Amino acid sequence: MLEKPNIADELIISRLQEEYKLRVVELTFLPIGADSRTAVYRVATDDGIAYFLKLRKNFNEVIVHIPLFLKEIGVREIITPAETKSKQYWADFGDYKLILYPFIEGKDGFERELTEKHRRTLGAVFKRIHNAQIPPELKKNIRKEIFSPEWRDDMKSYRTQVEEKVFTEPTAAKLAEFMKSRRSEITHIIERAEKLASELQSKPMEFALCHTDIHGGNILVSNTDDLYIVDWDDPLLAPKERDLMFIGGGIDEIWKSPREEAIFYEGYGKTEINPAALAYYRYERVIEDLVVICEQLLLTDEGGADRERSFGWFRSNFEPGQTIEIADKTYELLS
Repeated sequence: MLEKPNIADELIISRLQEEYKLRVVELTFLPIGADSRTAVYRVATDDGIAYFLKLRKNFNEVIVHIPLFLKEIGVREIITPAETKSKQYWADFGDYKLILYPFIEGKDGFERELTEKHRRTLGAVFKRIHNAQIPPELKKNIRKEIFSPEWRDDMKSYRTQVEEKVFTEPTAAKLAEFMKSRRSEITHIIERAEKLASELQSKPMEFALCHTDIHGGNILVSNTDDLYIVDWDDPLLAPKERDLMFIGGGIDEIWKSPREEAIFYEGYGKTEINPAALAYYRYERVIEDLVVICEQLLLTDEGGADRERSFGWFRSNFEPGQTIEIADKTYELLS
């Protein structure tokens, strides 16, 4: 959430004191992430300890149990939540749940360049995550990949809307015109994703625990040079390519060369990559990102200055060397 929710700080502080016995001296909203369901804060206490607070709507217990499980099996590059007085890992707070974590001082993968050591470590961490044997009680609560057409259907709907509706808000109007100018490319990525989804649904595939969002913002490097994987808000049982598509997929700028990708796989170890799955997930992620921006810009007038930035993100996918071109090159490996 990029804009602070309309919740009085005093109410949050009171709940933290009640559930976590914290004496809060400062509560600072952090404009991090585009997820409208989640707001985050830095919490400073009178004993000099800082915490990372997440206010989360549409809460699923699995988002706290997975980090706890991974830490238990020895994946130390995970940050686990603190217990409440009732020995839970979250607290009720109106429409939200409060989840409290230690605050790790450092920078994410967007703010600093990852070293070879970090990239190799990241590969090794994800190998352990993908190989993890998940207990049945936890596994049954994790979503399973079904190659759903949801994002593709939404994209088709927005493709139609911009042809039929007049948008008066300036950024929405600009997005509509751009989408009309790129109609054939939008149709192209939808059709390829649909074709790949159908092929993958028809084949038996091995599923692993996937984070699903390992862009640079979710890779944290502490001031002591320790690496952490954060934000386990949308885990999925899926082919490992669901995560691996980020490595060189163009979703962010942290994989700039084949050498950087190779270092990741030095840590990950030898593995067979399914190019159809990799291409599918790269197309599908582009479509998802485009839909999220359409929802923001075409359905609401909200966001202020963030609206123009979102339009820039939408347009950047179509630029040379970016996500769509990378997905196309991945698809070409199938021929």
